[in-house]
Amino acid sequence: MADDDILKELEATGKEVDKDTEIARILGAFRLDAYAVLGLQPGVPDSDIKKVYRQKSLLIHPDKTTNPRATDAFDRLETARTELLDEKKRAQLDEAIADARMLLMREKKLTKDDEEVKSEEFAKEWKEKTKWVIMDNELRKQKLMKAQLREEGRQQRKEEEEAKERKRKREHEDAWEKSRDGRIDSWRAFQGKEGEKKKKKKVRALG
Repeated sequence: MADDDILKELEATGKEVDKDTEIARILGAFRLDAYAVLGLQPGVPDSDIKKVYRQKSLLIHPDKTTNPRATDAFDRLETARTELLDEKKRAQLDEAIADARMLLMREKKLTKDDEEVKSEEFAKEWKEKTKWVIMDNELRKQKLMKAQLREEGRQQRKEEEEAKERKRKREHEDAWEKSRDGRIDSWRAFQGKEGEKKKKKKVRALG
């Protein structure tokens, strides 16, 4: 094999290793933290998000690698980009990250000026605390959603019961109206019989 061929093969192998490494990194990142999935720090501009996404998506695109996990990694990368470019979702994530830092500092009784806050160890702990805050927020959202669905279900059942009651009343009123003529005829017939009886009594009394 010629030297050029060997170099090309080594280069190709190196690229595949890079792809596999990046795919593993993406799939190993906390999927609810879009910054972690893209390998970015909070506060970066939208232009950086788009640039990094483009670079990484081209690197790990399922059409450009034989790695069987490429599709999952690519999907996570795309989801992360979408979330960070969504103003509301990004603000929620930024708030969770800031809350995690505040909670960690409170637990450790630190101030922003303490050296420990700038340490690598604090950064690792902050990352773990961020996971906890994000998951806690998600659990709260799910509980709230379930409560809302239960309430909506109760409201729907109440409305259905009220609709049934209105229908029952209408049917009762309709039936009452339909039987009105029959009741009047029955009353007239009764009155007629009573009148005949009175006449007969009167005749007998006179006779």
